[in-house]
Amino acid sequence: MKNRALIALPKGRLYEKAVDLLGRAGIRIPPAPDGSRKLVFPDADGRFDFVLLKPIDIPVYVESGAIDAGIVGSDVLREREADVYEPVDLGIGKCRLVLAAPAGVALSSAGSLRVATKYPRTAELFFRARQLHVHIVKLDGSVEIAPLLGLADAIVDLVETGRTLMENGMHELEDVARVSAKLIVNRTAMKMKSADVRHLITLLDTVVYENPGQQK
Repeated sequence: MKNRALIALPKGRLYEKAVDLLGRAGIRIPPAPDGSRKLVFPDADGRFDFVLLKPIDIPVYVESGAIDAGIVGSDVLREREADVYEPVDLGIGKCRLVLAAPAGVALSSAGSLRVATKYPRTAELFFRARQLHVHIVKLDGSVEIAPLLGLADAIVDLVETGRTLMENGMHELEDVARVSAKLIVNRTAMKMKSADVRHLITLLDTVVYENPGQQK
């Protein structure tokens, strides 16, 4: 493997959108051969190397310098509080982090609320700013079911259309944060691999800022 910039792509909901955006920027990611276990792979033109990671791990790898850059949601960045550059808001994967509760239930500011979430740090800061005392229940799976089973009074979770909340008898109370995908870059890589990194930024800038209507 040549000393090319190494870029992390997120597994899950953002992967296809990230690959499509890179393709429109002229960076073609070839489909993995069936059964392939190759961890690091180049783009079709051999300009960059890529690795596929869980989104929650990408800021850790980039901040440490193990990976030069990555694509990850701002929800993960906010939760991890990683010390990285964020040169481009990619405008993909747009959704919202919201506070929600069972329909017809009004949350009381008296006493302690039990809030289930995948984002404990973000939720804690949100409630602290409103001087509300909460007990955070950290979950990694389906958060919407927690109030229905009596584990929590409310949830803080991502929504795109709000359909999942409605189907589970929940309603939104307040926006916690707007979310979209970002390009993040290691601070040392910005200097040591400046040519590669700035080329990547320029390619993505062209798509994001010159053709904003194409972003989803």
